[in-house]
Amino acid sequence: MEILVTGATGFVGSAVTRRLLQDGHSVRTLVRKGSDRRNLEDLPVQIVTGNLTDMPSLITALSGCQALYHVAADYRLWVPKPDEIYQNNVEGTRNILRAAIETGVERIVYTSSVATLGLHKDGTPSDESTPVTIGNMIGHYKRSKFLAEEVARKMALEESLPVVIVNPSTPVGPRDIKPTPTGRMIRDAVFGKMPAYVDTGLNIVHVKDVAEGHLLAFEKGQIGERYILGSENMTLREILNEIAEITGRPPPRIRLPHNLVLPIACIMEAWARLTKTGEPQATVDGVRMSKKKMFFKSGKAERELGYQPQSAKKALKAAVEWFQEEPRNRI
Repeated sequence: MEILVTGATGFVGSAVTRRLLQDGHSVRTLVRKGSDRRNLEDLPVQIVTGNLTDMPSLITALSGCQALYHVAADYRLWVPKPDEIYQNNVEGTRNILRAAIETGVERIVYTSSVATLGLHKDGTPSDESTPVTIGNMIGHYKRSKFLAEEVARKMALEESLPVVIVNPSTPVGPRDIKPTPTGRMIRDAVFGKMPAYVDTGLNIVHVKDVAEGHLLAFEKGQIGERYILGSENMTLREILNEIAEITGRPPPRIRLPHNLVLPIACIMEAWARLTKTGEPQATVDGVRMSKKKMFFKSGKAERELGYQPQSAKKALKAAVEWFQEEPRNRI
């Protein structure tokens, strides 16, 4: 099968690409000019240069493809120009799905995020049906992903778009080259650069399981439905203790109150905006998000898709080992 993968240079996208190649599929990748292509090195893929805001490049990339995995996303918790994240995540999703309709793509998997889902006030795990509105979305990243998912669901309902939605939780593992905010936290902990932490919680999942979940959604998912792809819920303290056990380093012992970190994040953002040095170490939206435990359950994917993720411990071990072994990750 001829398949286009967007976001294949990224963390999740590269894992999906490798999994598709493992099954013998012919894979094309949509890659922006100037992108870091390390995750595609030595892979037998066809690279099509283009971007999600350039409709002709999308038509070219999708022509002759039977399937699309739209994994690409602008995953930044702080942006100096917020319009960029909406153009990339919302309008970019609309464009690639419109191009898929025009080129006759038969099946689509759209990679959303648990960021679009509702959370329970008592911290108990949420699922795909937990009530949520855009008013619950903290920051431009979450709002943009919420709106992008609404685009996909509306097109499935109104235009018979053959799309299945997956909502990965917090993937960790090899080839997080950017790295993601979670990957940066793991890297800092691995190299002893994280002296303190805040009280929060995440659902940790191996990136390989997320990739497997994409293929299962393609094969068995219901059109217009969404499926959480996660594994185990852990507090940040538990995550850091696990990393400490793997590395032999002592875990951070200082727990910082959110209200203390918030003004620090404000200062860091102001400095980043002034110096144009990129995303700061701590962001206001990140601190606000951390006040709620991002706990989820993947029961629907397990029941309907046959999804069977491995333990969070194995996922964290794989991430730690990759950060330790990759020289370019050292800080």
